[in-house]
Amino acid sequence: MSPTRVLVLNSGSSSVKYQLLDMRDGSRLAMGLVERIGEQSSRLKHTPLAAGGASRELTGPIADHDAALKAVAEELAKDGLGLDSPELAAIGHRVVHGGQSFTEPTVVDDAVLAEIERLIPVAPLHNPANLTGIRTAQALRPDLPQVAVFDTAFHTTMPEAAARYAIDVETADAHRVRRYGFHGTSHAYVSRATAKLLGRTPEEVNVIVLHLGNGASASAVEGGRCVDTSMGLTPLEGLVMGTRSGDVDPAVIFHLARVGGMSIDEIDTLLNKKSGLIGLCGDNDMREIRRRIDEGDERAKLAFDIYIHRLRKYIGAYYAVLGRVDAVAFTAGVGENAAPVRAAAVAGLDSLGLAVDGELNAVRGDEPRLISPAGARVAVAVVPTDEELEIATQTYALVGRY
Repeated sequence: MSPTRVLVLNSGSSSVKYQLLDMRDGSRLAMGLVERIGEQSSRLKHTPLAAGGASRELTGPIADHDAALKAVAEELAKDGLGLDSPELAAIGHRVVHGGQSFTEPTVVDDAVLAEIERLIPVAPLHNPANLTGIRTAQALRPDLPQVAVFDTAFHTTMPEAAARYAIDVETADAHRVRRYGFHGTSHAYVSRATAKLLGRTPEEVNVIVLHLGNGASASAVEGGRCVDTSMGLTPLEGLVMGTRSGDVDPAVIFHLARVGGMSIDEIDTLLNKKSGLIGLCGDNDMREIRRRIDEGDERAKLAFDIYIHRLRKYIGAYYAVLGRVDAVAFTAGVGENAAPVRAAAVAGLDSLGLAVDGELNAVRGDEPRLISPAGARVAVAVVPTDEELEIATQTYALVGRY
């Protein structure tokens, strides 16, 4: 029998998230997180789901990603799920930036590694860590296919009119300046799951996907293909996020440099880490912001109103881009759990066919569900995202062709 398991790795600069899935039914056999790699206070939390066992935690120094993955392998082995298992078909890696080079999942070889490395200037926080995870996994299982699944790949179907910035073409091309988009595995998964919820194929429906977490992005998906998305060259553009500003006038940067005396690095930190909700009100947790609003906190209310205003602008813009919208799907931490955000985002948009049913919107659950009134012209849905399953599915489909 052919191997059916896929290990999904999401390697960050100081962390590794992982899940082991059985692709016969998409079930999770184990999952875990290694965090604070390189520190004395490193921690590994491992949960053996297949055995129904309790989570295990290890604390103590984990020097680097090599040591982290070896520790993960040891924990998996304790449950009979080790990396040396003949049932392991491949390892799928989340890679944030694939540029224009990678439009689909790709089996990693030296040329692929070199191109991911070449893209580091446009993803300096993410691609180096992704590369480290791939190389470490290669060293542990050199005989096993390593598959890169790119956050940007789903958005490579955008037409040039949506992907290009209106700057000098030669300069843009020389420095690979264009709109790439991110959260692609989530947008791909949720757009398909929304079509399934409606009892239709992805090719039949137009969906606006709203991925609302600490990072947030919107996409316009026409017949299963992305035609526009809110993030751009980097994940900074677009919606108001937990710590990122989203859209700003580019001249704000010049103004802060010339008048504020700030360096480029200081402005970068401001816009990426000290802006968005946390910059507006000091909190980036939507639950805390809503609590403060209920207590009459005006600063929290203003932050919420700015967040919703930007979100509604993108819903309207993508409605215009698509021409016909069959569904709006909310996903990720805020999108799946914050009923007030969903209600506020579509409030007053009845003329566009958008509305939510208060009772349905208040229901919490782990399954895709409609929250729009019966007979609504446009379905409004909550669709929990599953990026790990998407990565595993794409990985398994690819290695099955070899």
